This record gives sequence, structure tokens and C-alpha cells, in this order.
Amino acid sequence: MQPFRLPDFYLSYPARLNPNLERAREHSKAWAYRMDMIDVPQDGVPIWDEADLDRHDYALLCAYTHPDADGPELDLITDWYVWVFYFDDHFVELYKRNPDLAGAREYLDGLAAFMPAEGPITAEPTNPVERGLADLWTRTVPAMSADWRRRFAENTKHLLDESLWELANISENRLSNPIEYVEMRRKVGGAPWSANLVEHAVGAEVPAEIAATRPMEVLRDTFSDAVHLRNDLFSYEREVQDEGELSNGVLVFEKFLGCTTQEAANAVNDLLTSRLHQFEHTALTEVPRLLDEHGIDPVGRLSVLGYVKGLQDWQSGGHEWHMQSGRYPDGSSTPTVLAGPNGLGTAATHIVSSLLSTAPQRMRSFTRIPHQPVGEIAPREIYMPYEVTTSPHLDATREHNVEWARAMGMFDDVPQVWTEQMLRDFDLPHCSAGLDPDATVEELDLSAAWLTWGTYGDDYYPSVFGHGRNMAGAKAQNARLKELMPLEGASPVVPVNMLERGLADLWERTAGAMSPNARRAFRKSVDVMLDSWLWELDNQHQNHIPDPIDYVEMRRRTFGSDLTLSLSRFSHGQSVPPEIYRTRTIRNMENSAIDYATLINDVFSYRKEVEYEGEVHNAVLVVQNFLDCGQDRAFDIVHDLMTARMKQFEHTVEVELPALFEERELDAEARAMLSRYASELQDWMAGILNWHRECRRYFDSELRHNIPVGLTRSVLPGPTGLGTSLARLPSGWDPVLG
Repeated sequence: MQPFRLPDFYLSYPARLNPNLERAREHSKAWAYRMDMIDVPQDGVPIWDEADLDRHDYALLCAYTHPDADGPELDLITDWYVWVFYFDDHFVELYKRNPDLAGAREYLDGLAAFMPAEGPITAEPTNPVERGLADLWTRTVPAMSADWRRRFAENTKHLLDESLWELANISENRLSNPIEYVEMRRKVGGAPWSANLVEHAVGAEVPAEIAATRPMEVLRDTFSDAVHLRNDLFSYEREVQDEGELSNGVLVFEKFLGCTTQEAANAVNDLLTSRLHQFEHTALTEVPRLLDEHGIDPVGRLSVLGYVKGLQDWQSGGHEWHMQSGRYPDGSSTPTVLAGPNGLGTAATHIVSSLLSTAPQRMRSFTRIPHQPVGEIAPREIYMPYEVTTSPHLDATREHNVEWARAMGMFDDVPQVWTEQMLRDFDLPHCSAGLDPDATVEELDLSAAWLTWGTYGDDYYPSVFGHGRNMAGAKAQNARLKELMPLEGASPVVPVNMLERGLADLWERTAGAMSPNARRAFRKSVDVMLDSWLWELDNQHQNHIPDPIDYVEMRRRTFGSDLTLSLSRFSHGQSVPPEIYRTRTIRNMENSAIDYATLINDVFSYRKEVEYEGEVHNAVLVVQNFLDCGQDRAFDIVHDLMTARMKQFEHTVEVELPALFEERELDAEARAMLSRYASELQDWMAGILNWHRECRRYFDSELRHNIPVGLTRSVLPGPTGLGTSLARLPSGWDPVLG
């Protein structure tokens, strides 16, 4: 009995079949034989026979996902997919069924030798995975730029290495939470790797100067999430019931939401649809602006358009292959509920029906009426395992903070966003004192000043640029602020308002003592936060409730988390190798703490943001919109997600961090520093929760009093006031964290 019936899939682009299919089938089979992938057991374990390869039909997958590739290119792409699926099955049989973490780590470490960034491969392959990788790498990378080779090597390494995450979860019988799952699935599932191959297949590289921008990242991430979520729906029976796999979105949703398997499958499909909607929105609205802003030449523009079209082909072709491939029992053997024929070349017949069936979901994201009364909100217990402590310098810093704000002209600016009484009521130094209880008075003053500046800025943008829909003015202000952070020498900009004077002062006080590399990373982290304010304004102008994944990831930026981490790592000196901060363990520790903090703010500020400010950036509202559920249910889910992120933080600190110490053979000083960093994040989360509980900013009786000067409830255009910004920034506004 099948576990669920496949839901209606969103299909907006017709699948097309490459005419070189039969050639690719013959070539890939011959290649797989040469690589010893067929009928050659590994360590005595059979992996594939010829019938397996024929049944899975990876040539059909590639012929659908790359319909315009010529014969030799389709041969190459098909070989890559034969290799990656063989790697997956080889890893399952040798390391997952009987979990062997040590053996898996040694095996994966050895694969890096077959992906040199420069020069020839010197290692000797000893198994079909190594032999296939060596052959494919040699055939693929010469035609591409150094930037593409770097990106492809990095994504291939992630694809291989993060298999250990799946294996560790199986060994511990640990099911990930939804946020962790989506993040890690991108790496394990390999769709970013597929996106790199799209560039190769269409013969059009994304220009290096825009490859790392938000719109291009969103295209890659939405593409990846949609590919993986679709695969989860088709592969549930194979992975969960046959292989004992825990890395499947349907299973994750089923357990987290406490629902039936069918309901979980429907929720996963809704998320898949949402990601595809986000892909289309980004391609149509953000990418054209990006090309104009960066002055991309006609050749570069055609390359980007070819890349976008290639990603669309992959989505529609990937769906068609899943419906026909014998790899998944939920595929061709299960009729879809969409009306019309199934099978080769029929995807286009579903497009109209698909657009109509998913229109309500798309419409909900743009048609919410703002300022609706939220009614009673039932109190819920918040899980917090750490004690809060407060700096003894709090009272002195409170006065210093007001004096600093006055010196920067906060109370004299026109328009006036904050008064002195509002600043005192917000009590931002109280937040800093909980975030960094061990700070000196000078450190606490600087931390509180950063927090004040960031909170003021997050209020300033919607107050000044939001109501008048003045995106051009906001971008111009962003450009001036960025110029106030020179990497060398003095800034040419003369500050003209509090926002500019405050940043100029803080930049000089904070960045002056940094090394050039640290200063560059610090500058980038502030840039990321400034750009996130534009993202909020854009959504507010469109009355657009964000996609849930986009919301979580952008919330970290509006929270100033990159700034926090940059400053915090700078305070750690040179005792921790920089590459350690890029490991999955440290990123999991940081992101789970950040998400916990942002969800705290969303819970406490919900009434203020949704009823009084007409806000669209709140996790409770995002969940309501996505699941089309009631307010109480959305609050329950957000609280459960908050708890899950805290428990993931605890697991990372207690289990993964010691394992990292041993795996990387870190010395005592580095271990002590990273342990201290974990303690700092514990203080940080406890301080944020304590501030929200004690601050009167969110009390119903105080809400009207704290609306920025000159604005009324009827004209508030977007996220204004402390409720929309403070706990987005505390992590970013603590320059020392101990």
C-alpha cells in the first residue's frame, strides 16, 4: 500500500525532450561499464546491474532537463548524473545501511584529490566513484572560467561531504527540524551542483560580478528547493520505507506538524509551489533590475537569460522524468490527480490547470488587508534553558547612550523619527547589557550605540521612504551609507543626518583597529544588512507576504546576524582558523541561535507589527499565509519551531562541537575559544528573551505611544518602531560578545 497519493504539482513551463536521447542512453551505458559501475560489486556488495541503469533511465532525465544540448554535451551531462546517482547508491550500501561514520569520512576526504582547482589530477582512482569523477572532471572544467570551476568544485564538495550529515542523523536516529532540513538538503541533494551544470549545458556562464548577488542566489536556492522537495515526494517510499532514510521533507513535516503522511505531502507540495512562485517573481522583477544596476553588457544579459531558461527546463523536465522513471515507486505507477494525460510530452497539457489550482496560494501573498485587529493572544511557554545575567554598567551606559544619540543629532533630524523619551523607553542599553554581561563600560557603550543606530535605521527607512514608495531615495541613502565605510583612508561623504553621522562615528570606532581582511568582512556584513532593508521596503510596497524560506533567510540579514558574527569572530583573535567558522557545525550553531532570536521577536511584536503597523514581515503571519491556517495554529507552529531551533543549538553544542574538535584536531586554545563562543550565544539568546519580557514596548497599553513621530496608524507604510527591528539586530550590534 502506497503511503500517500501524489498531490497536484505546480507546472508552469512545458517539458521538452532532447532529440539526442538514444545516443545518450547508449553512451552513458558504455561509460558506466568502463567505470565499473555495472555488475562490479564493491567490498562484496552489489550496487547496480544493467537492469538498474535501464530502469532508472538517467539519459531520459538529462534529455528532459537539458532539451537544447547537442549530442556531445548531452553525453557529458548524462555521465555526470549517472555518476552522482551511482555515488548516492554506493554510499547508501557501503556506509548508510550499517552506519560507518569513520569509514565514510575517510572515503569522502579522498574524493577531493580528483577535483583540483588548478592543474591535472595526480591521484590514482581505486573505485568507480573516483574513476568516474576523475574522468568527468577532466572532460568538463577546461571549457569553463576559473570562477565557474571554483563554484562547481565547492558545490560538488558540499554534495559529497554533507552526506555525513545524513549519516550522522541516521546513526543517532535524529530527525531534523524544517529549517535545518531545507538548509542541509540544498547541499546533500546537489541541486546547486545541477545549477552549475545548467550553465555548462547552455554554454552561458553567469557573469562573475553578479553571481553572488541576492537575486542570483534566490534563483539558485528556489530552483534547488523545488528540485529537492519534488524528489522527496516521489522518493518517500524508497527512502523512508526501504532505506530507513530520515532526510525526507515529507517525513520532516509529518513529525514536526504532527499530521498524517498525506497532509505532510500536501504541505511539502505547497512549499514546492511557493518556491517556484518565488523563482518566477525573482526572475521577472529582481533580475532585470540587477542587470541594469550592474551595467551588464548584452552578452552577459543573454547568458543570464539562458541560465534562467535552463533552470526552468530542468524543473519541468525533472518532473516529467520522475513521473516515468522506475527509480521511484511513486512515479509512473501512481496516476497524478491532475486532469489529462500523463507520460512523454504531455506536461504542457497541465499548465492551465496548474496555474488555476495554485492561484489562491499566490493571491494570498499579495492581497492581505493590513491593520486587521488580532484579538486575544493566548500566552505560551517559551523554552529557554539558559540563565540571564546583566552587565553592572547598565545605568551608566543608559545615560551615555542618550548623550551619544543627542550628539549625533537624533532628536534634531527632520523628519524626526524618535524623541528622547522614545529612546529612553526603548531602553536599548538594557538589551546590550543582557547580550554581553561581561563587557567593559566602553564595550557596552559601543554595543548599545550600534544597537541604537541599527534600530533607528530600521525605523528610519519605512518612515522616510516607505509611505511615499520612494525606493530610489532609499537606494541613494544606502549608497551614501556604504561610502561612509571606507576600507582605506577617509570617506568623501559629508554626513547630513543622524543615520550618516552615527555610522561614520561607529565605523571609525569599531573598524579602525581591524586588519584589512577583518575590515572587509565587517563592511560586507553591514552592506548585507543595509540591502535587506531595501528588501523589506520592496515587499511592503507590493503588500507581499514573503515565502517562508525566503523570510527565514532574509530575517537573519535584517537581524544583522552577519554583522554580529563578523564582530564576534574578530574579538576571537587568531586562535581559531577562519575555515572552522565555515563548517557545518559552527554555521548550525549560529543559525539556530539567530532563528531562535528572530522568532522571539516575532512572537512578542506580532500585535504591534500586524495590527498597528500593517507589517508583512512576521513569522506568525508568514505561517498563517503559507498554511492558510488560523492565528492560534500559526502561533503554536512558530513556538514549536522556536523550541526546535533551541534544541538544535543544544545538540550542536553538546554533540557536534566536541566531534568537530576531534575531527579537525583543534588545539586547546581554539577549543576554549569556540566553547566560549557557544557560551556567548547562550548569553545572547537569554538576553534577548529577557529584554522582550521586560520591555514595555510590546505592552498593549504602550503601543500607540511608541509609533514614530509624525505617523499615525492609518498611514504607517511598513515596519516601523522597535518591534520590527530590535531583536533583528542585537546579535549584529554587539561588537565584542564577551
